[in-house]
Amino acid sequence: MVFHQKREAGLFRHLVRFQRWYWQKQKIQPYVDFMQKNYPPDFTYQDFAPQFTAEFFDAKEWTDIFASSGAKYIVLTTKHHEGFTLWGSKNSWNWNAVDVGPKRDLVGEMASALRAHSSLRLGLYHSLFEWFNPLFQQDADNKFTTNYFPTTKTLPELYEIVTKYKPEVLWSDGDGDAPDTYWNSTGFLAWLYNDSPVRETVVTNDRWGYGSICTHGGYYTCADRYQPGHLLKHKWENCMTIDSRSWGYRRNAPLRDYLTIEQLVSTLVETVSCGGNLLMNIGPTRDGRIAPIFEERLRQMGLWLGTNGEAIYDTTAWRAQNDSLSPNVWYTYKPKENAIFAILLEWPKEGTVILHEPLATQGKTQVALVGHGSLKWEPVKPNGLRVLLPQLSFSQMPCQWAWTLRLTGAT
Repeated sequence: MVFHQKREAGLFRHLVRFQRWYWQKQKIQPYVDFMQKNYPPDFTYQDFAPQFTAEFFDAKEWTDIFASSGAKYIVLTTKHHEGFTLWGSKNSWNWNAVDVGPKRDLVGEMASALRAHSSLRLGLYHSLFEWFNPLFQQDADNKFTTNYFPTTKTLPELYEIVTKYKPEVLWSDGDGDAPDTYWNSTGFLAWLYNDSPVRETVVTNDRWGYGSICTHGGYYTCADRYQPGHLLKHKWENCMTIDSRSWGYRRNAPLRDYLTIEQLVSTLVETVSCGGNLLMNIGPTRDGRIAPIFEERLRQMGLWLGTNGEAIYDTTAWRAQNDSLSPNVWYTYKPKENAIFAILLEWPKEGTVILHEPLATQGKTQVALVGHGSLKWEPVKPNGLRVLLPQLSFSQMPCQWAWTLRLTGAT
């Protein structure tokens, strides 16, 4: 379980379609109108499957992009709520990526490339329920006193992906308002942690049945885009999206809906300062590409972590998460080096910054701008220190978006 005690960044990949839910279940008018305008009257959701071709999918290329982001693990969506699996599931006949569409085992290709060409850890997302599966609907109508769906679909798939692909993160989702007893979650997790081929390395989240989220799990997710703003006692993860309005790829997404690199770095810093991991989602295209804006954001994050990674990786939350008086200053801590990191989300216009939380001692405390060098500081009353920042040109700045001060000899 050591892996997830470290502060890390991860990548979430959603190859899913949400329009069936909006179109056929919720019947949201813009989606209904779009389908009526652009598709024939007898067009069904299943008719989308052959259009999912993934002809440009290159697992090695994706691995290179992921590795360049500075992430330490990825989580691939193997099956979302609509039930289509990205591997040749034995329990999803003709509704999987091997039988229809790409006719390839996308999960297997990604797992192999990841292990052959990077040190990234493999995580797999899997939805417990399926929106329109008649067996699940039957169990729901029976108020979950029957369990036809989990015994014939969900559980066999979970055992299969763990045994076949050996993930180190298993990301469960979609309880369908059914309790964990219906899903036999405790039985499966007992096997996972005691008898499975990944029993020594695997970690899991908290979405294993109604009421378990943010209560039971190896680490908590609590809600999508969860950002508590304070330290939690339990390990947690912020799963969020670069496209602020979607987990999938949107052909009509305007630029304003994509988070800027400044916003993404800010989200990472706040998450890590409060003891969490960041799981950042991208939505690939149906032909298997990562859109340039997603690639750009990932590579930008990697550039920032290339300079400031020591304030993120293998750190813990400090006694103060952010500065009580100076805005946009967040703290992390590295116990082995007894180093405090103060991350400035904005470069102070006046050329100095006051850190009110650290207790500094003259002649002992040293301050450095990560990627640049040592800085001078002076004490302030009643406590804290004023750090004198260097006057640097744009090209001399160690990075472009947020800046890290490293303090040693302080408490």
